[in-house]
Amino acid sequence: MQIDHDTEAHRFQVQLPAGTAILAYTPSGEKTLEMYSTYVPVAARGQGVAAALVEAALAYARAGGYRVIPSCWYVALWIRRHPEHADLLAA
Repeated sequence: MQIDHDTEAHRFQVQLPAGTAILAYTPSGEKTLEMYSTYVPVAARGQGVAAALVEAALAYARAGGYRVIPSCWYVALWIRRHPEHADLLAA
């Protein structure tokens, strides 16, 4: 799966046969990213696409020294299930 980071649109995306899956974020303050939405086309759900998008976004945040505000329910749930990434959460 090839995940692309569109820095101008502030989103991670992957092109799938069913359509485009995205994780959208917005810079929120200094060195903080608010991850506010994930979307996966219905036909591609349950295949780990959203998880891969979250992993890519969190890897970007970690590499860039960003903190994360997971206002998207899926991102928040994923981080709760993977507490090794909890250190990225904004206070």
